[in-house]
Formats: sequence, C-alpha cells, structure tokens
Amino acid sequence: MKYKKGVDVLPARLLKEIQDYVEGSLIYIPKKSDKIGWGHISGSREMIDKRNNEILQLYNQGTTIEDLAEHFHLGEDTIKKIVYKRTNNQ
Repeated sequence: MKYKKGVDVLPARLLKEIQDYVEGSLIYIPKKSDKIGWGHISGSREMIDKRNNEILQLYNQGTTIEDLAEHFHLGEDTIKKIVYKRTNNQ
C-alpha cells in the first residue's frame, strides 16, 4: 500500500480536524465497502448461532452451565456469556 500525504489529498479544514486527533501519526482509512460480516459466506456464523440457540434452549430446560460447557466443549464463562446475552436480548 502506498502512503499519501494528507496535505495532498484532504481539504484543509478536514486535515485540521484530523490533526486534532492524530497529529503526526500514521492512520489507516479503510475502503468503503459493503462487506459481508464474518462467517456469512462460509456458513460459520449460522452454525454458531444455531449452537448458541441450542445452548439457550437447554439452559432454559434446566441444564446446568457446567453440563453445557462439557457437552459443547466450551468454557463455563463462554456458556455464561451466551446464555446471559441471549436471555437479556429476548
């Protein structure tokens, strides 16, 4: 990637505004894009969502955090995050 001087490509007022935040630093400005989120093309996101819904369903049926962690080969903290996030979002 080739670096460009801000003074050569940015309007003066925008350059001054950016300098208030990152004067003398290198910054990366990402391309504008309509990127698809992580795991959507490969199907990983869907698989994880399905697993997390199953975890929540089993938890609501009385399965303990410890048993869920063992069954899904995840840490108890990870199970707690899944359960509590999904419980609070419903």
